Amino acid sequence: MNIGIMGYGNLGRGIECAIRQNPDMELTAVFTRRDPATVKILTEGVAVYSADDFEAHADEVDVLVMCGGSATDLPQQTPVFAKLCNVIDSFDTHANIPQHFDNVDAAARESGHVALISAGWDPGMFSLNRLYANCILPEGSDYTFWGKGVSQGHSDAVRRIAGVKNAKQYTIPVPEALESVRAGENPQLTTRQKHTRECFVVAEEGADLAQIEHDIVTMPNYFSDYDTTVHFISEDDFARDHAGIPHGGFVIRSGATGWNKENKHVVEYSLKLDSNPEFTASVILAFARAINRLHNEGQTGCKTVFDIAPAYLSPLSGEELRAHLL
Repeated sequence: MNIGIMGYGNLGRGIECAIRQNPDMELTAVFTRRDPATVKILTEGVAVYSADDFEAHADEVDVLVMCGGSATDLPQQTPVFAKLCNVIDSFDTHANIPQHFDNVDAAARESGHVALISAGWDPGMFSLNRLYANCILPEGSDYTFWGKGVSQGHSDAVRRIAGVKNAKQYTIPVPEALESVRAGENPQLTTRQKHTRECFVVAEEGADLAQIEHDIVTMPNYFSDYDTTVHFISEDDFARDHAGIPHGGFVIRSGATGWNKENKHVVEYSLKLDSNPEFTASVILAFARAINRLHNEGQTGCKTVFDIAPAYLSPLSGEELRAHLL
């Protein structure tokens, strides 16, 4: 299966790395909005083209992985490229997924392609675990905790503040809230009670640190609903201690069974990731395999992780899966 990458940031590099662990896949081309001559990829012999030239090279890829900025680029880009080939993206603005799905579905059905949106770990793997647990324990409550890990969107928001040279933001579950959920207590938790946020900021020389801190902790939709701590550190400390992009989290369903709901059950799925983009890339490639199979079967339109049978994700045959994993 030939894979193309649209965009080459952290996720694009993750896709390129993950392809090496999937012998049935080959990186065919990288497409970029930047000058192709300035984009240095790791795989030898793979062409780097301008994104504007994609239509001329669409027949070189079986599935195009959309690696643009999730909140801004993908709502415009994915429907456009779904008209030209099979595509997959990691769009993660949960509230806007239904509209994004409708737009991509119309484009893919019109052109006879298959698309899959919102592949990753949340949305994605966490979504599947929420669905499975809801079906198994219809009487219960869902809880999702993120972290401890780097939120790339929140980090970008801090870096846009005047006077900020560089920044990383970590999302951290509140331990007491997490333990209460694990104990099956079904607590009613506010946003502030579930997570805290911690920012490590390298400020421009002479910048107003008090103003930067104020702008962070009062930022609506990002920090104002959370207890947020801001640390100002040097560039050397930042490079030494905050170069990675770790993340993770927990999806928990707490439910009850029994004639009088006397028996409690807790279902938990957790992730601890050294590299958020590399793990996300690995999820995306598994689902890319699935949509390529669906396309070969003659299906069209947009899909989500809910629509994909697990066997379609694996390079193993049905016989091998039944013998070794069932």
